Amino acid sequence: MDQLGAALRAWRDRLDPATVGFAHGSPRRVPGLRRAELATLAGISVEYVVRLEQGRVATPSAQVCSALARALHLSDDEHAHLMRMAGHAADPSRVPRMIPGSLYRIVDQLAGNPLAVYDATWQLLHWNPLFAATFGDPTVRGVGDRNVLVWQFLGELPRVRQTAAERVAFEESLVADLRATTSRYPDDPDLAALVSRLNLSPRFCELWSRRAVGGHQSAHKLVQHPDVGDIAMNSDILNTQDTNLRLVVYTPQPGTDARSKLEFLAAIGVQRMSPQG
Repeated sequence: MDQLGAALRAWRDRLDPATVGFAHGSPRRVPGLRRAELATLAGISVEYVVRLEQGRVATPSAQVCSALARALHLSDDEHAHLMRMAGHAADPSRVPRMIPGSLYRIVDQLAGNPLAVYDATWQLLHWNPLFAATFGDPTVRGVGDRNVLVWQFLGELPRVRQTAAERVAFEESLVADLRATTSRYPDDPDLAALVSRLNLSPRFCELWSRRAVGGHQSAHKLVQHPDVGDIAMNSDILNTQDTNLRLVVYTPQPGTDARSKLEFLAAIGVQRMSPQG
């Protein structure tokens, strides 16, 4: 962790604050980003950045590492190096969770739509601001609870209303997709732990016992937003070839007012307009 801390400090020092939207303003004692600025960009606390740089964090999560890589404008090679230093060594038997820079560039170009990146177990890895404004801020949940299958079988999908037929089709495709993932990564302990956790759901157990194999590709979504009402959207899934990451892009259903509602949400972000009861 000392090596990781040293690398983070060096990467922070080399980044020009102006390139990431911070005006120079007051004089700086050292070049590069301040810790507080890095914390803001990565979506973590400044105290956590301090602990990372001092080598006092045992194993930062893969999601934190990816957020830091994104904030620091690391190359794919540097991102991979960061992951290895943090104990997330590349392993063909493990579900890939490193988001390459090329995928981030695609995400940036599609900023006018809610979108999110998931790994092969449907664990949420990254999302854009419009996704948070539409479906709710994912950070209110712990990292372990940011999983579509966990939401569907052990909780509820954030703000999504499903008909009975839509629920059946969605659950069947998700479980068949997860079954395919277990054959690709049979030795991944996190995947085994997820299946064990999902077995708490009788509905999941029923579908899992069928041993159906398939893929989840698209769906209709009716989002019940507390401020703008129902938003009718389609979701389409783009799979990366080598890493099995899933980019899910939500687009307005034709003939609805979804586009105007998304544009409004893009303007107000995650702030709530409705009075709190």
